[in-house]
Amino acid sequence: MTDTPSTAEPPAKRSGLLRSSAIYSGLTLVSRFLGLARDLVITARLGASQTIAADAYYTALTFPNLFRRMFAEGAFAAAFVPDYARRLEAEGKESADRFAADALATMAAITIAITVACQLAMPWLMRVYSYGFLSNPEKFKLAVVLTQITMPYLPCMVIAALFAGTLQARGRFIIYGFYPTLLNVVMLAAVLPQHDPTQAAFAASWGVLVAGVSQAGLCWWGAHRAGARIHPRHLKLTTDMKGMLRRMVPGVIASSATQINLFISAMLASQVAGMRVWLNVAERFYQLPLSLVGVAIGVALLPRLATSIQRSDHDDTQGAMDQAVVFGLALSLPAAAALMGMPVYLTDGFFARGAFTSADAANAGKLLFHYGWGVPAFVLIKILQPAFFARGDTRTPMTYSLVSVAVNIVLGVALFFTLGFEGIALATAAASWITVLQMVVRLRLKGHWSPSSRAIGKMIRVLAASVGMGLFVATASHFRPALEAPLAGFHLIGLGAKEITVLLVSLAGAAVYPVLLFAFGGVTPAEARAAFRRRKGDVAAPSADLS
Repeated sequence: MTDTPSTAEPPAKRSGLLRSSAIYSGLTLVSRFLGLARDLVITARLGASQTIAADAYYTALTFPNLFRRMFAEGAFAAAFVPDYARRLEAEGKESADRFAADALATMAAITIAITVACQLAMPWLMRVYSYGFLSNPEKFKLAVVLTQITMPYLPCMVIAALFAGTLQARGRFIIYGFYPTLLNVVMLAAVLPQHDPTQAAFAASWGVLVAGVSQAGLCWWGAHRAGARIHPRHLKLTTDMKGMLRRMVPGVIASSATQINLFISAMLASQVAGMRVWLNVAERFYQLPLSLVGVAIGVALLPRLATSIQRSDHDDTQGAMDQAVVFGLALSLPAAAALMGMPVYLTDGFFARGAFTSADAANAGKLLFHYGWGVPAFVLIKILQPAFFARGDTRTPMTYSLVSVAVNIVLGVALFFTLGFEGIALATAAASWITVLQMVVRLRLKGHWSPSSRAIGKMIRVLAASVGMGLFVATASHFRPALEAPLAGFHLIGLGAKEITVLLVSLAGAAVYPVLLFAFGGVTPAEARAAFRRRKGDVAAPSADLS
């Protein structure tokens, strides 16, 4: 493959991709911080290994989240958004909106049917998913009831995803990035007044349902303001809908390998009291770079690749992929270095309070270390998948995802019973890297994309800067007692010595990394400024308003 430097890419297109990603990332960052606040309150109220409410609640949260990520964020988005974007450009708004209305009726019917079936079969499903709870009938019963409450979140999220997808195709990312925030706000409002662990678990579960309805309503309003006229229709399995569903079937697996792997991990975790809470705490940290980087770039990349491929614009396709991968690694590799450099410092500093003990935090930190080196793979999967989806190919990623799931099952079971519970995280990270390797090789063999020599050089420099930052935070973590000693007994707006020092170390690491990145030449200041500068003719950049 010839060396196609990113600077050869038209400025408008280069700016549009990263500006779209930046808007989505900024709003997602707000949501993630609120999510962190939500989880801090919930873990303090519910604890981990000391109460039955904690494991039961996180089980109830996992079930609809799995289906949401498979349908709403994964296969459905991959099948719907490129088609809608192509129709919007080639056939006009009316045709695109008719397609969206049919998709709305189809997906609402499917997800409501899944929800009802799961609620009716929940006692039997829970015997499989949470077989470790069977020794504690009270915990098992509570998990069943709470999951039945949260399952209707699924159809709400698919409806929200459809309207959000129309915004994505129209280059509007404000509502798309903001609507997840509602979940955190509603759940915080529901849980804060509660002090009994079981009552807090019920309040949080009902909060999930209320938030789902609110999110669907907000996305409908945003799409309507953006000009989409999508109204409920009778269910009709048209040729277009059958085609979309055929693409979704492999896409369900292709887009959700990481989620299926996490689901399998949670099944094993049911044997260890409190482990589902430890997994959730670790997930809170590594999902931040995944959402801010991988999902954000993938969201902006998919419609752009679909348009470039339709126009047979290979230079734009190559440039977009190079840019997305380099910037994805520039943001995910330092995150991985930080999570591996001070995992227990992070989990203990932020979460050890109330019913969530330091021992719980230490166990969550052991999981976080292994998820840390998997973070770049999690992000790259989200960036590489659009290269297949934009070409209408969901079967190839599906095949690789099946391999990933098989590897995760075999490794997860083997390592769980040999190394202990942290073997689950190790297996998930290894399986994800195998998926990335398969995707890169396939794209190269097909001639669709291979990183240019310039991009490879950038990746090496980014890795060097990330290692340097990782060593910095690891050193700070080693000297944690010395850092906390001067602040012993000091409190500021509810933050003590450990919270203040872990925040300061995190901020210092965030300040050190750009210096190292620029010093090594991973990204130059001029490239960083150019990437997010709005230029004349930048039609790909999203509008700042909803009109």
